[in-house]
Amino acid sequence: MSKVIETAVAALQGKSFDAVAKFVFIGEGTLMLDENGPRAGDEPADVTLTAASEVFEGLLSGNTSATVAFMTGKLKVDGSMGLAMKLGAALA
Repeated sequence: MSKVIETAVAALQGKSFDAVAKFVFIGEGTLMLDENGPRAGDEPADVTLTAASEVFEGLLSGNTSATVAFMTGKLKVDGSMGLAMKLGAALA
């Protein structure tokens, strides 16, 4: 597991999501988030977010807007857009 994924898992401790979300950190690996919390993994998901690690860092710190990242092509969403919007609220 990459240091980036380890750091992201640690940053998301205490967070959960009522569906299965996958975060694809380009060139680093993947992180899963569901009702059990965050973990490294690469499994089927209801919604998949793909971005560079710097974009995810900005999203988690609140310095980057998910909407702006998506609209500018820095964040790709596959699966349910409704779940992606709920995920943003769950991470706040």
